[in-house]
Amino acid sequence: MVGFPSLASTSLEQGRIAACHAFGIPLPPAPEFFPYGIYSVPEISTVGMSEEEVRRRSIPYECGIARFRETSRGHIMGLGAGMMKMIFALDSRRLLGVHIVGEGATELVHIGQAVLNLGGTLDYFIENTFNYPTLAEAYKIAALDAWNRMFRV
Repeated sequence: MVGFPSLASTSLEQGRIAACHAFGIPLPPAPEFFPYGIYSVPEISTVGMSEEEVRRRSIPYECGIARFRETSRGHIMGLGAGMMKMIFALDSRRLLGVHIVGEGATELVHIGQAVLNLGGTLDYFIENTFNYPTLAEAYKIAALDAWNRMFRV
């Protein structure tokens, strides 16, 4: 394994890039954000900036939180714990980070990773439909929570 972030999934991608370079196959630039997963009980997964990093960079931001126990799928699964936190820039509404603790965290994080790498905003989560009942619905719930905090009267 070579270089940061030292994950098997990242090593696989590094190998693909090395093979493309060896055979002269052009590559698009690497994505900016890679997901991290800790396969513990509960699972922990994160992508993008933390609140500490956002504050250190002096980026005005707001967070939205969804608790799995408040989702229909969480009820069906009998979850009493688990949550998702999303961080958005106040000025552009861009997604800055997603942090998940709980059932399926390492599976759920990839939605946030895709939106981050595509420069997506709060609007994506507000305006799109997520299958119901799924834990992925937490993205919409957390985004609505952030929206309410950003635009409270």
